Amino acid sequence: MNGYQIRTEKKKEGILKAAFGLILSFGINKMSIAEVAKKAKVSPVSIYNYFGSKEGLVRSAVFHYMEQKIEEYEEIMEENLPFQEKIKKIVFDNIENVNFLEHDLLKTVMEHPMIREEIEEFYQTKTIPFFNKLIQEGKRTDSINADISSEAVMLYLQIFKEAITRPGFLTQASPTTLKDLNSLLYFGLLGKG
Repeated sequence: MNGYQIRTEKKKEGILKAAFGLILSFGINKMSIAEVAKKAKVSPVSIYNYFGSKEGLVRSAVFHYMEQKIEEYEEIMEENLPFQEKIKKIVFDNIENVNFLEHDLLKTVMEHPMIREEIEEFYQTKTIPFFNKLIQEGKRTDSINADISSEAVMLYLQIFKEAITRPGFLTQASPTTLKDLNSLLYFGLLGKG
């Protein structure tokens, strides 16, 4: 990449971070291109040139965030840690993200059919392969029972994810329930105390 391309990519990254921060603070509908431009220290014209529209910017900001999370999880997988510690870091990061994103962002994003389709594609092409890799490492290290199919483990993780991402769940669940779910995740899946 030449200097111009590097500056362009840094500018885009700054715009995406600014947009995502404003989306979290004010929601998609109240975020404006002008506010993003001001926060990112660029002109609104630059934003339209790079992303085409507000919807294009929102879609790019959400996917930029998702890509960063998968990269973080890949880095965790490469760390020299016991498998259980890797799972704990990934699961607790997911719980923190759900708390962080819980307001109407998820609902608003999922109401856009195009974004919903792209999230499903991201899930199929990035999330599922990542978790399959995680499961294979768990089986290789005897942290996940090798007799349990990868499909069953994926379904188990999906059920757990759907439970904790239900709107209001984390704020309404008692500490005992959260502790019990944590035990079920680790000991139900790992089969070891």
